[in-house]
Amino acid sequence: MRLVLSVLLQLVANAIALVVAAAILENMTLDAGGFFIAVGVFTLISFIVSPMIRQAALRKSPAILGGSALIVSLLALIGTVILTDGMQIRGPGTWVLAAVVVWFAGVVATFLLPFVIFKRLRESKAEP
Repeated sequence: MRLVLSVLLQLVANAIALVVAAAILENMTLDAGGFFIAVGVFTLISFIVSPMIRQAALRKSPAILGGSALIVSLLALIGTVILTDGMQIRGPGTWVLAAVVVWFAGVVATFLLPFVIFKRLRESKAEP
């Protein structure tokens, strides 16, 4: 059950992060028709790539471990753009900014979502 909740939390956080990035960055677009597929692919790539990047960072240079999440975000964005029609990113500067914005928005969403979700669950249980 914990794994399912973790995956759902990550899916929602990634969806929020991608929407925030597309809203902020002029050269990044999300298509409504392919949005859910893009979020799923982005999340799947992140889950697959993240352990490999972290392990490589630990072995090669522990100093870059903190930046590994940014690398994962960039790789997941690249994979999502290649594998789906739900997202487009144009321009090298936009790629870099997209990785940073997606990473940051994802971190914030991952941190705040449990408080919002659990607060609503507690409130619904408290009602008679």
